[in-house]
Amino acid sequence: MADATWVLFDIGGVLEVVDDDTWQEKWWQRWADRTGFSRDEVDARVDGADLPRIDVTSGSAQEFWSRLASALDLDPDQLGAMRADFWDEYCGTGNTELIAYARSLRPRARTAILSNSADGAREEEERRFGFSEIFDPICYSHEQGVNKPDPRAYLLALQRLGAEPADVFFIDDHAEAIAGAAAVGIRGIRHRDNAETIAAIEDFLSGGVTAAGREPDDRG
Repeated sequence: MADATWVLFDIGGVLEVVDDDTWQEKWWQRWADRTGFSRDEVDARVDGADLPRIDVTSGSAQEFWSRLASALDLDPDQLGAMRADFWDEYCGTGNTELIAYARSLRPRARTAILSNSADGAREEEERRFGFSEIFDPICYSHEQGVNKPDPRAYLLALQRLGAEPADVFFIDDHAEAIAGAAAVGIRGIRHRDNAETIAAIEDFLSGGVTAAGREPDDRG
């Protein structure tokens, strides 16, 4: 028996209800429209701003938003509204059923997070959802320096968990992220709805292989 069995969760599209496929473009178009510039001019200004990568760099948020404000001629109030709107869209709403289920897993399993992220996500998501009360560790890409599905993201998470791949079950809403986990030996399921995900976790915890061994596919 392993020292610990782990259930490893993604955040966006799993623990948070967001439209991962379209929210960024909708948010960006909304704010491009508010600048008074054409979309082409907005994109050109941003391309020339040399924005830092906030998805794989910690401590880069202030520079990112400052350069973006300069590029788009935003005053402090406009920038504040833009940032607040970004985090509201980014965090969506909590998947309360799945969060409550994750909380209930102890002492049967330990729970953790592996999420692609933006610098500032830890503070924003903690303020909204209190993830640190349920999940430990919380592995963010902007702190680890690498995004899923790069194998290094999963290997770094395993190091922090102190776990072997066979002791971990991973939940993500993107097939490529599940495939990336499988490449390093971590079983998992692509999240589509809570009932299916919870059943798969229960199967894993009971020693089953049907759900845990399911191949990722491309269904939406």
